[in-house]
Amino acid sequence: MAALLIPRRNRGMRTRLGCLSHKSDSYNDFTAILPDKPNRALKRLSTEEASRWADSFDVLLSHKYGLAAFRAFLKTEFSEENLEFWLACEDFKKTRSAAKLASKAQRIFEEFIDVQAPREVNIDFQTRELTRRNMQEPSLSCFDQAQGKVHSLMEKDSYPRFLRSKIYTDLLSQTQRRLS
Repeated sequence: MAALLIPRRNRGMRTRLGCLSHKSDSYNDFTAILPDKPNRALKRLSTEEASRWADSFDVLLSHKYGLAAFRAFLKTEFSEENLEFWLACEDFKKTRSAAKLASKAQRIFEEFIDVQAPREVNIDFQTRELTRRNMQEPSLSCFDQAQGKVHSLMEKDSYPRFLRSKIYTDLLSQTQRRLS
């Protein structure tokens, strides 16, 4: 079993190492990070909207383009698994089918929570163990503590860096230039 995990981890490491030479937190062309039709999206995004992302982390997460810009930033820091986990939990909470609940919970646990998960999030041992116990009888709230810890980590750590990042400042500048 361990032999099967090593090649996957090495492949992921090679991909990450290969990306280092291309890593940049600056975007002059935002077509890569904005969803849908990026040029039209950038024209619709006002300076006021983009500036509001600095009001609070939850404002950023609730805005489609803010979420896309934050995801792009996290990719430059190789920590997008935090956002992907948070989004997976938000989607999980909308599950209405009891039959799907257990399988969705298992997929999220195996992908993000379990030790050596492919996109393991950084949570403490107690939270990981509580979540493991919650998996015995999955409910819509079984990931709440882990999701809260990841949200808090992003809010205190990644979010302030995002607001200072070239990705965000370039995006603001581009929306302001469009006005002049």
